[in-house]
Amino acid sequence: MRHQSSKVQALYEHCKTILSPSGSPPPSSQALQKLSSILDTIQPADVGLKEETADDDRGHGFFGTNALSRLARWAQPITYVDIHECDNFTVSFTILGHTSDTTMCIFCFPTSSVIPLHDHPGMTVFSKLLYGSLHVKAYDWVEPPCIIESKEPGYAQGLTLRLAKLEVDKVLNAPCDTSVLYPKHGGNLHCFTAVTPCAMLDILTPPYREEEGRRCTYYHDYPYSAFSVANAPICDGEEEEYAWLTELESPSDLYMRQGVYAGPAIQL
Repeated sequence: MRHQSSKVQALYEHCKTILSPSGSPPPSSQALQKLSSILDTIQPADVGLKEETADDDRGHGFFGTNALSRLARWAQPITYVDIHECDNFTVSFTILGHTSDTTMCIFCFPTSSVIPLHDHPGMTVFSKLLYGSLHVKAYDWVEPPCIIESKEPGYAQGLTLRLAKLEVDKVLNAPCDTSVLYPKHGGNLHCFTAVTPCAMLDILTPPYREEEGRRCTYYHDYPYSAFSVANAPICDGEEEEYAWLTELESPSDLYMRQGVYAGPAIQL
């Protein structure tokens, strides 16, 4: 009797069929919709995860009860776990910046842990929240590019800043639909903050690859009002919908650890 295929196996098979190392040609809208539909059905147990509770996390909520608890909260790492890798496709719970041809990854967040604001140049990313609550803030670049050099006195003087439009600023609560960001829309630059213990399954295609122009870059966002700009390309009253972004070095305090995959094995 033939065993029923696991959901992870079905996800792997569909990704292997529709996703190419270069991202060209792009998959059809129907193929992408099917990928989202498969992701929508995946539960923590399907990838060998146990849903954590606030008690498991030993925390005090999003902000903690005092400065000491907030410090302890930042010290807890985000967990990533490798599942499978081959020449044309990678299935992994992985750290941001994995350079295989296509990346599937799960990030397991303790409460208040953060993945800082970063981009996905020329990439499409599917994200499925498996359990818990996660705050997502996401931007898209304003086109044509609006770039300024800051002449403001103080810490921001001399910065190169680019204008971005806020696309997402909300808390996701599992269960919820899969979200998708694209190269030019949908919130291609995003940051995550865990409101409770949570886990996010991501599929990135094509993957980060610096030699092909897909380097992961981190950013800091400033309110639009922080810098005075003549002939601003936005209308009065829309200032809250925009921000100035400046590049940062890769954060030294992005604390991650490797875990062990406990879900169903993938049949190649």
